[in-house]
Order: sequence, then C-alpha cells, then structure tokens
Amino acid sequence: MAILSQHESTTANGGWRRVRTNRSLSEVFGTIAVRPQGSIGKKLLAFLGPGYLVAVGYMDPGNWATSLAGGSKFGYSLLTIALLSNMMAILLQALCARLGIGAGRDLAQACRDAFPRAVSWPLWVLTEIAICATDLAEVIGTAIGLNLLFGIPLEIGVIITALDVFLILWMQNLGFRWVEAFVVTLLGVIALCFAIQIAMADPDWGAVIRGFAPTTEIVRNPDMLYLAIGIIGATVMPHNLYLHSGVVQTRRFGDSVPEKREAIKLATIDSTIALMFALIINAAILVLAAATFNKIGQTEVSELGEVHKLIAPLLGSGMAPTLFAIALLCCGMNSTVTATLAGQIVMEGFIDIRLPPWARRLMTRAIAIVPAAIVTIWYGEAGTAKLLILSQVVLGLALPFSIVPLVMFTADRRKMGELVAARWVTALAALTGAILIVLNVKLLIDLVTG
Repeated sequence: MAILSQHESTTANGGWRRVRTNRSLSEVFGTIAVRPQGSIGKKLLAFLGPGYLVAVGYMDPGNWATSLAGGSKFGYSLLTIALLSNMMAILLQALCARLGIGAGRDLAQACRDAFPRAVSWPLWVLTEIAICATDLAEVIGTAIGLNLLFGIPLEIGVIITALDVFLILWMQNLGFRWVEAFVVTLLGVIALCFAIQIAMADPDWGAVIRGFAPTTEIVRNPDMLYLAIGIIGATVMPHNLYLHSGVVQTRRFGDSVPEKREAIKLATIDSTIALMFALIINAAILVLAAATFNKIGQTEVSELGEVHKLIAPLLGSGMAPTLFAIALLCCGMNSTVTATLAGQIVMEGFIDIRLPPWARRLMTRAIAIVPAAIVTIWYGEAGTAKLLILSQVVLGLALPFSIVPLVMFTADRRKMGELVAARWVTALAALTGAILIVLNVKLLIDLVTG
C-alpha cells in the first residue's frame, strides 16, 4: 500500500489521475523545522533559503551573455525587459510555492499525476532539453571563469566542472541548510564584486532610470527582440519552476490548511525578496556593459573573455577584471547546485526513476559537456559566446510548456482545495504565459525570415 507523505492529506488526490506515492527530494524532504509560534520575522527566518536557490537561476552565466550583449548594443534600453521578467518571475515562483505546499507535489510530480503519458512524457523531454541548455551555460561560464582567474584552458575547465558533484554531495550530507548557506555566501560575493565595478563605471543614472520605461522598439527591432527573449529566457527559467516547487518541501510546516496557508505566505515572501536581489544583479550586469562598452561605441561585446580584457582600461583599474572573473566563477558554481537539484526533481517526478544524486548529476553534466567541449575546442571563445546566447533563447522557447501546466494546476480547486490561487493571480499568470508565447512566435518568425 502506498504511503502518502506528511504534506499530503487523504483528500489531496481529488482531481489527480493518480495518488502520489513518492516524495520530492526524499533525502531532504521535511528536514528543516519551522517556527509554529512567534513573530512573523522569526517564522520567516526558517523559510528563508529556497528563494535564494531559485534566484541563482536568474543570474547564471547565460544571463551574463545576454545582458552584456544587450547593454553593449542597446545601452540601457533593455533594463525594462529585466524589470518585466523579474515581475513575471515573482508571480510564477509564488505559484510554484503554492503548488509545492498546497498540493504536496512538485511541478514534475503534478504533471505525471495529472496528465496521461502521451502528454507528460513529451513535457519531460522538453524540460530535460531546457535543463541541458541551462547546464550548458553553466559549464561554459564556469570554464571561462577558471580560465580568466587561473589560466586553465577552456577545454580542461569544461571537464573540471563535472567534479562539482562531489562538492554538492558533501554539502547535502551536512544538511540542506549548508547548501543554502553556500549559495547565499556566493551571492554575497557576486553582489560585492558588481557593487565595486558599478562604482568604478559611474553610469548615467538618469539614463538608467529611463531604461526601465517600456518602448515599442523592442518588438519592432528583431535584434533587440532576440536579446529580449534571451534575457527573459535567462531570467524566468523553466527548471526554476520545478526547483522551487520541490525545495519548499524541505520545510516541515504541518498538514493543516492554516499551517499550509501560512507556509505559502512565508515562502512567497522569501522568493520575492530573493528575486528583487536578483533584479539588482541582472540590472548591474546590463548597466556595466552600457556604461563601458556602449558608451564608447563598442556595440558588439558579448564574449565573457572579451569583457575581461577590455574592462580594465575602461574602468581605469587593474582590479576590475579580477572582480569580474570572481563573480563569474561564483555564478557558475552556484548554478551547478541548483541544476543538480532541479535535474533530480524533474527525472524523479516525471518518470519516477530513482538515481543517486551523483549519477543524476553526472548524466546531466555529460549531456552538456559534449557540445560545450566541441564548441570550445573547435571555435574557441567566439563560439561559446554564441552558444551561451542561443541556450538562453532555447530556454525562452521552452518556458511556456512549464508555465501552462503550473497555471492550470494552481487554478484548479479540485487539485488545490482551499489553497487554490486567487482568480486575479491566475489571470495575471495566464497573461504572462500569453505574452511569452506571442514573443516566442514572433522570434521564430524573425529567425526564419532572416
């Protein structure tokens, strides 16, 4: 007889095709206690963490490539896309927390339990492709960071990134809070590096503020739209929707509706704070490129290695390239942690295959390493830059196939019970999905027609 988890009530299978029998991230499921009593601040402290794991995906090396390309080519104009994508992210991640806590299922489990195999298996394949695109960006970004800091050849750096599995396993053995602490520490280093570089760049703050205002030129200009979709793909990432709905279940919040409702509120606050921090980093990357490269007419800068070479004379400091490389390496290392967890959630949730975390990590890493190694060996840094941007566009195109099921599930009272999403939230989420689908169709048309 199947045993339901502590977060699933006996009526939770209403509206689902099958009863869930497994747990999301079973080795760390419900391992972090929360505070049932006390002030909202003390309760929130127990929930802080999953949001920062999610925020990592909003500032990974692929995001750097698209943001640097957008800032150097179009100045501050695409800041409005960074803001828009962050607002979309806050809304969608709130729905992920609601699904994980309210239904006791991560998004992969929900797809498997709600859809027939003819639907769930294609969704699984699309999601795996998106995770591979994510991992590809991390492989390349980490390898470039190792090259810039220590002079390690890109080809060797790509292979070295496969060894991160041992770091992740060691931290998970210590406890999931150690994973979260590692991520937050590296995020702090990244923020410090960019704060110093922005101070050196001294951007036009009036232009920065105007850059957050929307403009129709983004839709009319195919080149700008291509980068805009890349930024959205790098910000609102498919694997983050699966990740968040799984990692919120590491908290031991109880089974009653009031306990779950409070847990949803606290988890939403956690992810919102973390994503506002991610917006600052995303904007800083774009502002740095606009204030340095675009300002002097270098509008085709997107290669991370090229940025490292050019940034020192533009900022007038030999420390700037080192700060840039340190931040890039930290981003790559952080992203490997979240991709590991997301990959495990997706494979176990969709097809219920149980693999050791190290096996799952090496499998995903191998799929990403092969194309990354080929490109770095054959084309060098120029090829990796193009592949980074393309990987983010792939993520943007795959995103609707994750958003639509998420919105459907959280809006279905039969599946969510009393914790169903409010109608206005569902309407905004549906509008977000519609905007992304329309932009993606426009992008495909532009690519086909040249």
